[in-house]
Amino acid sequence: MSLNNSENKANDTSNNNDHNVCDGNKTKSVENELNTKLKNRLRNYIKKLDETNTITTKEESEKIEIETFKQLYKPKLEGNQESYKKIPKFYFKLPRSDEVLAQKLREETRAQFLQKKSKELLDNSELKHLWSLLEKSNGNYSSSSNDELTIDYMQFKKIRDEAGPKYRPYFTAEVFGRLQAAEGGVGKVRGVSLFNYVMRRVWLQQTRIGLSLYDVTGQGYLTEHDLESYIAELVPSLAALDGLDSSFSSFYVCTAARKFLFFLDPLRVGRVRIRDVLSCSFLDDLLELREEDLPMELQEQNWFSAASALRVYGQYLNLDRDHNGMLSINELAGYGSGTLTRAFLQRVFQQCLTYDGEMDYKTYLDLVLALENRKQPAALAYLFRVLDINSQGYLDAFTLNYFFKAIQEQMVAHGAEPVNFDDVKDEIFDMIRPEHPSRITLQDLIRSGHGHTAVSILLELHGFWAYENREALAAAGDQSS
Repeated sequence: MSLNNSENKANDTSNNNDHNVCDGNKTKSVENELNTKLKNRLRNYIKKLDETNTITTKEESEKIEIETFKQLYKPKLEGNQESYKKIPKFYFKLPRSDEVLAQKLREETRAQFLQKKSKELLDNSELKHLWSLLEKSNGNYSSSSNDELTIDYMQFKKIRDEAGPKYRPYFTAEVFGRLQAAEGGVGKVRGVSLFNYVMRRVWLQQTRIGLSLYDVTGQGYLTEHDLESYIAELVPSLAALDGLDSSFSSFYVCTAARKFLFFLDPLRVGRVRIRDVLSCSFLDDLLELREEDLPMELQEQNWFSAASALRVYGQYLNLDRDHNGMLSINELAGYGSGTLTRAFLQRVFQQCLTYDGEMDYKTYLDLVLALENRKQPAALAYLFRVLDINSQGYLDAFTLNYFFKAIQEQMVAHGAEPVNFDDVKDEIFDMIRPEHPSRITLQDLIRSGHGHTAVSILLELHGFWAYENREALAAAGDQSS
């Protein structure tokens, strides 16, 4: 009895499966037939327009498009296919720290993905092959200089076809159009420009892959620890840093990473986007240190050089008179020319992270970057937060007077007659030209192009003196040159 029941159930299941298969085939057949009808309808409509030379309006085109869309997708929404009735899952949470297997799977998947992307890039031999194809092309070429090699679009396509499928992403119509526009739009591009574009793109992709290896979460960001790990592993390949003492290496890594965070992390969330790292010039400055014979003048101007890092760290050690590794407000007062006002220094210690009222090296680096790059928006944002004593989002006459009073006190201490505040206030407002007549916002400082001058007047006596004597200093500079 049970055997017969089992056989009957098996037969019913088989019949149901056959029925489902038939229904599935029938549904697909209906969909294919509908798609064919719609395609024929569009072809006939386009043919009719071509024959009658009819020009449809924008409203008519949109109406036809909507009707076609409804006819194509409405049967699917009303059918038995559940996948068309809900939005598919597109967000997946990162695995928790206790989900070891999920984390390992994610790491392995990312590693395989990055390896695949790396294989898609052109290597040195393939770049040499590309240059040989450019030289062998039938473009206009002068033997006096490789820069004179120019190719038109047909030759551009010919090189692409000869090079092979791996080169195709670098030989699109958009690339040719952009290079042509950059060179005056004459219908041709220089061979050296095309080759430099390919090399630059390959380098950016290689660097992106290299940085992504340090992106632990795979979200396109690098934390401070990730940046420091990347720089620490990069240091041995930088020839200009060969003589760097091993005891200083950790401070160098901290100094280098801090610049990325200061300028690329305006919200101070402790991470920077890999895209921002690639688009700024900091990575170029860092990799410039690969050159063995880099002139000392360039090294001194490069924040990432050993000379610059030692200068900044040396200043920090000289200021630390009690040798406890931290800076008090009295010790920081000796920074630079020693004319930073007490009011400004107090606000720095109120606004920034301190430990028992003293500043550590990382906080000091932020201050140095702000004071040495006052023309940059990130530096102005830092200084604006310090100046905005009431956290109201703007600087008014009261705020300006609060800081300039400290300048007046320094002038008296140096035996000079203090300048009238109202005159300085009017000059600052005339210089910045804010949207609101009595309030200066951060955007006003950045937009005016004189924000660095305005904040310098309020921060230190040396900055105010330089502004007051700007004409005499300019004349002295002209005479010396």
